[in-house]
Amino acid sequence: MTASPSLPYQDIILNPEDRAADLVSRMTLEEKVSQTLHDAPAVERLGIPAYNWWNECLHGVGRAGIATVFPQAIGMAAMWNADLLAEIAAAISDEARAKHHDALRRGVHDIYYGLTFWTPNINIFRDPRWGRGQETYGEDPYLTARLGVTFVKGLQGDDPHYLKLVATPKHYAVHSGPEADRHRFNAVVNQRDLWDTYLPAFEACIREGQAASIMGAYNRTNGEPCCASPTLLQTILRERWGFDGFVVSDCGAIDDIYRDHKVVDTPEAAAALAVENGCELNCGCTYEALVEAVKQGLLDETVLDRAVIRLFTARFRLGMFDPPEQVAYAQLPISVNDCDAHRTLALRAARESIVLLKNADNTLPLPKTLKTIAVIGPNADDEKVLWGNYNGVPSFTVTPLAGIRAALGAPAEILYARGCSVLRSDTSGYAEALAAAARADVIVFVGGLSQAIEGEEGQEEGVTDGKSQGDRTDIALPAVQENLLKELYALGKPIVLVLVGGSAIAAPWADAHLPAIIETWYGGQAAGTALAEVLFGDYNPGGRLPVTFYKSVNDLPPFEDYTMAGRTYRYFQGEPLYPFGYGLSYTSFAYDSLRFEGESFTTSDTITLHAEVRNTGSRAGDEVVQLYISDLEASAPVPVHRLQGFRRLHLKPGETAAVRFTLTPEALSFVDEAGRRVLEPGIFRVTIGGGQPGARGSSGISRTVTVSGDRRFLD
Repeated sequence: MTASPSLPYQDIILNPEDRAADLVSRMTLEEKVSQTLHDAPAVERLGIPAYNWWNECLHGVGRAGIATVFPQAIGMAAMWNADLLAEIAAAISDEARAKHHDALRRGVHDIYYGLTFWTPNINIFRDPRWGRGQETYGEDPYLTARLGVTFVKGLQGDDPHYLKLVATPKHYAVHSGPEADRHRFNAVVNQRDLWDTYLPAFEACIREGQAASIMGAYNRTNGEPCCASPTLLQTILRERWGFDGFVVSDCGAIDDIYRDHKVVDTPEAAAALAVENGCELNCGCTYEALVEAVKQGLLDETVLDRAVIRLFTARFRLGMFDPPEQVAYAQLPISVNDCDAHRTLALRAARESIVLLKNADNTLPLPKTLKTIAVIGPNADDEKVLWGNYNGVPSFTVTPLAGIRAALGAPAEILYARGCSVLRSDTSGYAEALAAAARADVIVFVGGLSQAIEGEEGQEEGVTDGKSQGDRTDIALPAVQENLLKELYALGKPIVLVLVGGSAIAAPWADAHLPAIIETWYGGQAAGTALAEVLFGDYNPGGRLPVTFYKSVNDLPPFEDYTMAGRTYRYFQGEPLYPFGYGLSYTSFAYDSLRFEGESFTTSDTITLHAEVRNTGSRAGDEVVQLYISDLEASAPVPVHRLQGFRRLHLKPGETAAVRFTLTPEALSFVDEAGRRVLEPGIFRVTIGGGQPGARGSSGISRTVTVSGDRRFLD
């Protein structure tokens, strides 16, 4: 028996919150509890269909069959192109909506076909050993915030009445390894690092991006389980940031509260604690204990009602209970999935994500007249390695080997040998690789990492045999690959090293000895085509590093230490192998005419500045203009310098572009030891260029600006 169409919750004129409240008021305790689980059953008497809240679209719709697969998130960060990321997010959300409605027409309500997506991962990639850093936008709070907001908005759409999808920034908060201990780990962090590094991207995605959901982390932060933290979920998220959406636990995280964190003793107490503090949805089944928790008096039923109302508000905002003809997004046809336009977009993203790390003596681009090329390495002809994790399955994938073959055509001889695995010490393939290389004019070695080396704890996705090791204990290029490279180097042939992976790789020997090195990340379905275009000069690379490449694991503080001192480009005092923001081009750029609008500034002013960038080379290319701030007179510890603006430009040879940035008072502020954002009068150095001030390979121009006035708290 279905409900009468005259009931308030069925009235599409009412706002989603009122409809949700009316619906929940008609539910029994058991029915309400059933809706707090990610695999929520139908409540037929009220016309509520079954719904599985769990879905993924980290870099394309994941785990739901054929979909366009874009570069892994860290690769999309390397594009340094928010406009392109917005196009990608719109394409992903088109495919997600189309898949959802196609599934409904077929009566499918399974996992990975809903409209609530647990992405983006905006944790700060503070340490390259973390296996899930590949899922993030890198190590910088500003870059992560800008890209996170862009992705959230692109997923959720701009319809005035309906959400396109629900975006879920994760994992809130202070979460980035170690993977093996994440279910029991307590991340201890001081207030300065909390507010200056770990929270800014979340705040931006909630306040500016208006994310409708957020996912709590497995770990504790300063003693409180993140999925039941009054500090994170109440004081900061809802009271300070004004969040009015719903919170979902990471999968199994409510179990952790009593089993591993041992904050309480029973499932009932854990479930009650989480709901009381504002975690509405359980990925898992611990919330089944909420029925008994209410009966035992551990949780007031009105608090449970609040949680369920928030969940149904999201479903009403998605249009799930309205006629499809009322929801524009419901009209997207399944033909949009894996369409030609999205394939083209995936290729463009793969191109823009590639970072040229070294190009001695203009080794690249290679001439297409080469007669023989040896393509060697464990990642040269592996489709799956290009997909990263949390991925969909593309209808086709171009590997590096296939891309090189297509680019050169029949006249060239392409010799292929795998040579070795990514990690295992078996050298039985060396002889074949050396024989092929001996016959070649140039060697292209495609190695690096894979999901077997870096990934989520227990991850099987992308791993051919067994499970991912999760975190890395060393950040060096695996020895089996470097040893093969050394034997190839002894042949005296030019070698181009192509790195595949999701995090920084320490390869100082390669940097010292090999003429050309390229980073391609996990480049998605079009990775091989994009690589070949870069190798042979059909595309001029313009990607930039979203993480620091260190020389050795010895450069890093202990992995378990969440203090930012000594970490990332903002606090690292040593010399990196390749700095954050770094990337070379086949052309060159010069900067000039840095000026400020106005002669004097106070701590209440927004500062506007201008500069010019010119392509001084002979090829068209992309430059990523980067703006860094250094506070030269701060009364507290501050970053050496920090990113506060960026823009990717395409310039023809000899072309000049004017760039304009604005610096708000917040951009010049710092966070004190109490976690308060402070702006002091003083002298600031502003640098605009193609990289960090004074860093390897960067060009730019700097000026100081004096800010007068009163010391201000900005929060």
